[in-house]
Order: sequence, then C-alpha cells, then structure tokens
Amino acid sequence: MKDLIKKSVEKAMDYSQYNFLLKQLATTGSTTGEQTEEKIRYTKLNFSRSKRLDKIAEISLEKMRAFKNISEKQTWLALCEPWCGDGAQTLPYLNKIAEKSENINLKILLRDENPELMDCFLTNGSRSIPILIMLDEDLNVLNRFGPRSKAATKLVNDYKIQHGKIDEGFKETLQVWYNNDKGVSVVEDILETMKISV
Repeated sequence: MKDLIKKSVEKAMDYSQYNFLLKQLATTGSTTGEQTEEKIRYTKLNFSRSKRLDKIAEISLEKMRAFKNISEKQTWLALCEPWCGDGAQTLPYLNKIAEKSENINLKILLRDENPELMDCFLTNGSRSIPILIMLDEDLNVLNRFGPRSKAATKLVNDYKIQHGKIDEGFKETLQVWYNNDKGVSVVEDILETMKISV
C-alpha cells in the first residue's frame, strides 16, 4: 500500500494542472475515459462551475485559521474525474485550503487511470468520487473524506430510498443545494474528520 501511495503521489497533478486538463477537455468537447455525451456535457458544466468557484468560493477566517494551524506537513491526494459533479463542487474548496496552509499540498489523480489505488478507498463497495486521502509527511494515511459531505450524502440517500435511483432531476437539485451550501458542509466535515475544533 505504501509503495502504491508513493507512486500515486509522484504521478499526481497539482490543481492548476488539473484545471488546465479540465479546460482542454471542455474546449475540445471531450472528457476522460469513456466518451459518452453525458460525461462530455458534465465535463463542460464542471469546467464552468470550477471556474466560478475558484473566483467566488470563500472559507471563513475562523475555519481557515484552523487549517493554517496544522503544524505537520500533509499531502492531500484527491481521486476524481472531470465529469464528476461532486468533484467540481469540492476540489475548489480543497484548493483554497491548500493555498492558504503552507503545510498542505493538494494533488489530484484520475480515478479511472488508478483503479488499484481507488479500490483501496471504496465507499460501500463502490468507486465513488471524489475521495480525499490525507497523508502525513511519510505518506501514511491519516484520514479520508468523500465522496460527499454528510449533509449531501443524506440528500442522496433519502432520494434513493424514495425514488430508487438518482436521476437528472435530482442532479439539478443537488447542484442547487451545493450552490446554497457554499462549501460549508465540505469544510466542516473535513475539520471534523481531522478532529480539529474551531
């Protein structure tokens, strides 16, 4: 596992490289992995969402102070894909945290090109993304977060119980929820996962 994580970190992209890939894909009408109309459409949408969040996303000073106070160096390795809606709503906040904390280094890997690592971090047996793997300086796993905040997960699970599956209508509802939540649930859950009190 340690060797797999080391190799994964070495080949992972930083956030600007990931954003460049996202822009290229959106501009050329393409995506990663299987080239379906739906995935290509979501990749374009996610490029717009990420760009918007990179400009407007904010984290409260109090919470940001908590992340800045992390004294040990960490690598945050995120497994994601450009067509992943939850990823587009999460990665910009992870980047904001990493930018402001000198001890957090954010790296991103494409899930479908890294099945061996992904399979070590399944959610209820599925390859749900984004998954954030928090590593210490020696690349030991400290914690994990994802694929969604507890609040978003509850929304998804409640809808599945009521309707049997996730459909297009719900995906729009979830995006509206993300817009209203403004990353608060993601940030709070990460702090809780790391056992950092604000």
